[in-house]
Amino acid sequence: MFIISLTYTAPIDVLDGHLADHRAWLDQGIADGWLLLAGRREPRTGGILLARGARDDIAAKAATDPFVVNGAASFELIEFLPARAASVNLDTLLS
Repeated sequence: MFIISLTYTAPIDVLDGHLADHRAWLDQGIADGWLLLAGRREPRTGGILLARGARDDIAAKAATDPFVVNGAASFELIEFLPARAASVNLDTLLS
């Protein structure tokens, strides 16, 4: 299991221009049944997605996020051990 940590690299108005495409991308992730388990979008810093699957598969999918494709965000994969999932606060883990 991994965290996809998105860091926004563009002004908020640029992000908003791609928001509909980003939401459609998230919906496809849910439909795929493995990518998106939880998500959050912070207005000016970034967002996190909790994902399961092979690292290469997750990285390939994350690279297709419209925010990433259009240079509005970058991403990093952080390993997230399932045994810790119930007890770790994601904000603490990412700080």
